[in-house]
Amino acid sequence: MSETGYILVVDDERDICDLVREYLASEGFRVLTANDGAGLREEMARSKVDLVILDLMLPGEDGLQLARELRTASDVGIIMLTGRGETVDRIIGLEMGADDYLPKPFHLRELLARVRSVMRRAASRAAERVIGERSRVRFADWTLDLSSRGLLSPSGDDVRLTTGEFELLAALVNHANQVLSRDRLLDLSRHREAGPFDRTIDVQVGRLRRKLEDDPKNPTIIKTVRGGGYMLTPPVEFE
Repeated sequence: MSETGYILVVDDERDICDLVREYLASEGFRVLTANDGAGLREEMARSKVDLVILDLMLPGEDGLQLARELRTASDVGIIMLTGRGETVDRIIGLEMGADDYLPKPFHLRELLARVRSVMRRAASRAAERVIGERSRVRFADWTLDLSSRGLLSPSGDDVRLTTGEFELLAALVNHANQVLSRDRLLDLSRHREAGPFDRTIDVQVGRLRRKLEDDPKNPTIIKTVRGGGYMLTPPVEFE
């Protein structure tokens, strides 16, 4: 999903709508605004919205109701804005289907970082839906079943994968022959941002190599790209 995607800002404070619209537009996004639930539905029906920035406190229907309605109807990205301090409201918002939240007052650069992260995840979900229609993938004589999460070796043996190993391998095969940074792989496979000392991806790659490679110290399936990250190199065939 490119940074020319549509973002809908829903807040009853017009000043906030205008400020966010101007800032995100300067970063290359196309931004729509609404001030209540009725306006949200009107814009959603009229435009192909990729991300909704939704205030928790709205007149009439609150943001929690609207987030649940949005998530039931689509996979659109949702960032909730809240002026409340209670953790429970944020938790409920996430449970209703929001992808992220940001307490008011917020810094515009932090909002931009969260927008980019959520839009990457939304794009990944869309790609996974298409790929999910093709449930089996073959690479280097290995077979990965994306539905059952099973892995068959070239000799036909079942190879057990942990949840983390499966999610990482699925991310690699879905983006075969692409160099994926550690941050990108963590976002794709664990759906969260990397911390400054996060070595989760390196550990999982090491485990996968021990299961997939004839010589894990000289890998031919999952290669390290110096300064870039990792790449699944064999041709991939979906069934």
